[in-house]
Amino acid sequence: MIDIKEIFSLLPHRYPFLLVDRIIELEPEVKAVGLKNVTINEPFFQGHFPNNPVMPGVLIVEAMAQVAGILAFKSGAAGKAVYFMSIEKAKFRKIVSPGDQLRLEVTATHKRGTVWKFSGNALVGDKLMAEAEFTAMVAD
Repeated sequence: MIDIKEIFSLLPHRYPFLLVDRIIELEPEVKAVGLKNVTINEPFFQGHFPNNPVMPGVLIVEAMAQVAGILAFKSGAAGKAVYFMSIEKAKFRKIVSPGDQLRLEVTATHKRGTVWKFSGNALVGDKLMAEAEFTAMVAD
């Protein structure tokens, strides 16, 4: 398990853009599973939407990408930066609301040089909320 203190040492993101609270499973170069506790105090809920708070889909994908970044760092890319290159096949199936706990499951599907491809799922309980495939580049 990787707690928030170690996440701070791995990712450059900070509040309000850090979207991973804990890593509960990690197999270097293969997969990682992270958790995001969604609370009403998230700054995006003030405007998305005030009377019906919904976590923006793009932030769900960003949360998956942050888990992927931790996977890359724990797979030998420590001290480097990980940047999005593409997002594909993103689908948003259900609304993520305050009080939900997102389980972010990310699998590395391909690695060639400094480019990694990932597949990610975001779940609440056993319900699939969102999914995406994305590509990232590790750079100095």
